[in-house]
Amino acid sequence: MDSLGTSQGLAAYDNRAEPISAVVFDLDGVLVNSFAVMRQAFTTAYAEVVGDGDAPFEEYERHLGRYFPDIMRIMGLPPEMEAPFVRESYRLAHLVPVFDGVPEMLGQLRARGVGLAVATGKSGPRARSLLEQLGLLHLFTVVIGSDEVRRPKPAPDIVLKALGVLGSDPSRTVMVGDAVTDLASARDAGVAAVAALWGETDEETLLAEKPDVVLRTPAELLEVCFGSARTL
Repeated sequence: MDSLGTSQGLAAYDNRAEPISAVVFDLDGVLVNSFAVMRQAFTTAYAEVVGDGDAPFEEYERHLGRYFPDIMRIMGLPPEMEAPFVRESYRLAHLVPVFDGVPEMLGQLRARGVGLAVATGKSGPRARSLLEQLGLLHLFTVVIGSDEVRRPKPAPDIVLKALGVLGSDPSRTVMVGDAVTDLASARDAGVAAVAALWGETDEETLLAEKPDVVLRTPAELLEVCFGSARTL
């Protein structure tokens, strides 16, 4: 790997290749550090619906990137947890910070004509509400939630929908995520899978999926798009 952590498969990048025209981002753990709020919302929902006992948040984290109802089904938890989880997520949204370097990175991408989209495990309304509250919504051409596609991640539908709105060729697009489901969705949509490691992701598990590019800071994405580490 080089200094950016780019995978061996990209070592043969040809500088004559077409530049990247669009980036699709996951939201939680990539653009915003929502883990503390997510834990509090999940714990409250578990207490209200399930009752006593420790909320299995660590197991929940292993499924991040998926739609909340799908995670409940996988974990064998009551689907009724969704309502209090969403309620608390809205109530606590003001406590969610943006990762350092993300606004600057998004601004530079946008200024240089790169199309930006969000493809998230959240519902579309909740994702757009959070991004608007953080002053970032205007930077994105489209923000798509898992409730707005037929098959959420790890299926490719949400990335394909973003590509359609952006009008970007998959060969000139990257998907940045912090979960295995993000990488799978990207690859099945035909776009490069970029792993973001600046959040609380399980690095070992993510690297085992052999992402096309591994980034440790948001600023490194600019090198991928415009610099010597450009991937496509």
